[in-house]
Amino acid sequence: MVDVGRSDGGPRSAVVVGAGIVGLSTAWFLQERGVEVTVLDRTGVAAGASWGNAGWIAPGLTIPLNEPSVLRYGLRSLLNPTAPLHIPLSVDPGLWSFLARFTANCRWSSWTRAVRANRSLNAECVEAFDVLTANGVEAPTVDAPVTAGFENAEQARGLLHELHRMADAGQPVEHTALDRDELLRLVPFASPALTAGVRIDGQRHLDPGGFVRALARSVEARGATIRVLETVDIHTHHQGVTVHTRQGETVPADVAVVATGAWLSRLATKWGVRVPVRAGRGYSFTVPVDRPVTGPVYLPAARVACTPYQGALRVAGTMEFRDPDAPAVMARLDAIITSARPLLDGVRWEERRDVWVGPRPVTPDGRPLIGEVRARGVYVAGGHGMWGLAHGPITGRLLAEQITTGKQPDALRAFDPLR
Repeated sequence: MVDVGRSDGGPRSAVVVGAGIVGLSTAWFLQERGVEVTVLDRTGVAAGASWGNAGWIAPGLTIPLNEPSVLRYGLRSLLNPTAPLHIPLSVDPGLWSFLARFTANCRWSSWTRAVRANRSLNAECVEAFDVLTANGVEAPTVDAPVTAGFENAEQARGLLHELHRMADAGQPVEHTALDRDELLRLVPFASPALTAGVRIDGQRHLDPGGFVRALARSVEARGATIRVLETVDIHTHHQGVTVHTRQGETVPADVAVVATGAWLSRLATKWGVRVPVRAGRGYSFTVPVDRPVTGPVYLPAARVACTPYQGALRVAGTMEFRDPDAPAVMARLDAIITSARPLLDGVRWEERRDVWVGPRPVTPDGRPLIGEVRARGVYVAGGHGMWGLAHGPITGRLLAEQITTGKQPDALRAFDPLR
């Protein structure tokens, strides 16, 4: 029988479903508050979007996807299967329902609401990483600006305009416009095609798979069990919750947290969560570079992010709305290379390795889902889009506070999953 709580009224035990950055961060901060944790994942640690992403902790670039210009770009991309944003023409009522809601949110008022909501996560996301690395998570984070490169100053004005809009919405970003010589000092492998840049200061990067695995080791060292089991349902009762797995096992606890990324809606819809989460799949690979890689590089026109990674360069890009379990489409990798090759010199594209596709969990209004659902004792955390890595630890810290105190932090109100 499960003990329904501690003497102070908080839960004694929790099951966290999902072993990515969000789920493991929630587990770690629950442990910090005295809760015993079991983590379940259908395929293991960092198996979803947490492994192959660009590895940016970049609060200065958490620009919501539902910007009006993205809608215009997305409509054009329907006729171009190699476009960085790809929406396949398929018979998928769920996808088209999601896109209709996304379209309705592609207006400045909704975009501004998402920017303002993210301010609270941005303000503390770097500190949350520091808490983890100072207390047992043995993986480095690296301070470095993100340098955006452009073919001309007119292109650069597009990003500068976005950053000004962020500031107007209450999220100022420290940045500097760069000429060709200044850009080349920061990005030695920039080709002659790049003549202008923008340096975004106060950012960090890391090896995402390495960090999440280190986080998992810390969670286990603090007493948790991480098991490879697929959750199919969660039942609530007066004693707490019981998680049911496809393998026929049941796992009881006082509370459950569902942090399954792009698969979140498969469980959450039964608990009154009406905001859908869809997979915006991204691709990445690693290539050798003949020149120094001093920090993250952003190529907005190509929608490509590059990061120092294990002595080479991780290249990540594209946004593909497709089933999260669908196989990789190799044409998407070719499209990334085609768009980035003219902009970078000394990159040995033919020697690419670690080819990966991962499903970013995207919501139609640009805001994640974090908090308790209609089933008492069941919480969800997901839908961070492209910023799940940056916002994972602070999400875990804030959600652990809500779970153990019963009070919703002000910072989470805009992310209420029942909105």
